[in-house]
Amino acid sequence: MNIRSGDTPAPAPAPRHERIADAALNLLAERGMRGLTHRAVDEAAGLPQGSTSNLARTRAALLEAAVRRLAEREAAVLTPGGMPRATAEGKGAGSAPRSGDAVAAVAGALSLALHRYLTRHRELLIARYELALEATRRPELRAVYDGAGRAFREPVVAMLAAAGSADPERHALSTVAWCDGVLFSCTAGQFHAAVPTRDALRTSCTELLDGMLRR
Repeated sequence: MNIRSGDTPAPAPAPRHERIADAALNLLAERGMRGLTHRAVDEAAGLPQGSTSNLARTRAALLEAAVRRLAEREAAVLTPGGMPRATAEGKGAGSAPRSGDAVAAVAGALSLALHRYLTRHRELLIARYELALEATRRPELRAVYDGAGRAFREPVVAMLAAAGSADPERHALSTVAWCDGVLFSCTAGQFHAAVPTRDALRTSCTELLDGMLRR
């Protein structure tokens, strides 16, 4: 293909396995677990019939592919690894971060992640809830789902430890549970009608963290 000077090349098409997994996530969000079939995925992905079966022969394999793809997409949205570090403010060489600065940094990182998710990626949340419920009935899927969840939980533990938490694992449980509760409530629960502002999320997160990290 010839590209004229100044033209921008079209982006390369996504690999077939990503197209299939993305189509599966979209179907879960749109139709629920009953709407997820190999044939429906082929149609949603714009692929010849049988393409999904060639990649994931069983329903279990298709669900596992969806969970792994969900984890990849969530990593770009929710995992705070690329966000402001909890120790970035108020820390001099060889010194611990000031408690207020640490709380502000963690609250800022988490509120940014949550707001991105609620405003841009609600369909991923709905797909995740479908998969989470299915994982309670399928031990093999539970293992994959839990493994994917560690990609978010472990950075939170590290952030809280760096911020001076006396018990990072226990505090991470409270923090992740709060994050999950906000996401569910604002997507499928009583507060689904309006997305909180990032400032509101940051304020609530700060109130939670204050009690855990301030001494």
